[in-house]
Amino acid sequence: MTEPSASGRSLAARGVIAVGRFVDGRVRGLRSFVAAFGALAELLGQTLRGCGPALLRKKSRLGRESLLDQMVRVGVRSIGIVVLVQIFIGIIIALQMAPTLQQYGQLERVADVVGIAVVRELGPLITAIVLSGFAGASIAAEIGSMVEGEEIKALRAHAMNPVRFLVVPRFLATVVMLTGLCVIADIVGVLGGMITAVLVLDIGAPVYIEFTRQALKFSDFYGGLVKAAVFGLTISMIACHEGFNVSGGAEGVGRATTSTVVKSIVALIAVDVVFTIIFYVFKI
Repeated sequence: MTEPSASGRSLAARGVIAVGRFVDGRVRGLRSFVAAFGALAELLGQTLRGCGPALLRKKSRLGRESLLDQMVRVGVRSIGIVVLVQIFIGIIIALQMAPTLQQYGQLERVADVVGIAVVRELGPLITAIVLSGFAGASIAAEIGSMVEGEEIKALRAHAMNPVRFLVVPRFLATVVMLTGLCVIADIVGVLGGMITAVLVLDIGAPVYIEFTRQALKFSDFYGGLVKAAVFGLTISMIACHEGFNVSGGAEGVGRATTSTVVKSIVALIAVDVVFTIIFYVFKI
């Protein structure tokens, strides 16, 4: 039996090396993902442990002013952009679905489509995506700047827990305000569809409201609120985690804000998929 040529052995060796590098890269990526997920879970555990004392103890280091400030920064200042985006969403859905429904003589059912799509899905999801860029990036940048300025070390030197002092108010503010913004988004999205139906599709407002009322159930509304709360948890944890892991000065802060937005959007869609599967399986 003749031995393989040198060129043949070189090609085979290159193939093995390429496969090895590919597998090594996938393993490293999986390890990084697991490590990041574990760090987020640990931060969430510390945050939840800090929420009890922060809310129940009168002498807690978490003051009402700190929490209210974060609620204003995260939620109140986001109302305008959320209203604008959601009213456009309602208009888009109504105009997109109208031709198809009109072919079957069910043009009034555009109210069903807009109501269910906004309340169950687009209200919480689009609001969370908007908030991830509007508030999540600012949280990461703020905490990252404190890390670079060694303010976190100063807090620990004064026996102050950075998680309770920094993360807890931002966590509570994001969860509460995103849930509240979801209610506003639902109302505005349905209103956008109704305005389009009345002004463009010649559907009376009473008819639109009645079809919307018949199409929606309480489970649709409450399911959207649960989604919004979990989305708020996701955004706050990712933003705080990225902020605490900033390194490299101002450039590192910029990377953290960008990473926060990208990771938040991917995580929100992944969480939404999980919710959709759960709602589908249990017929919610």
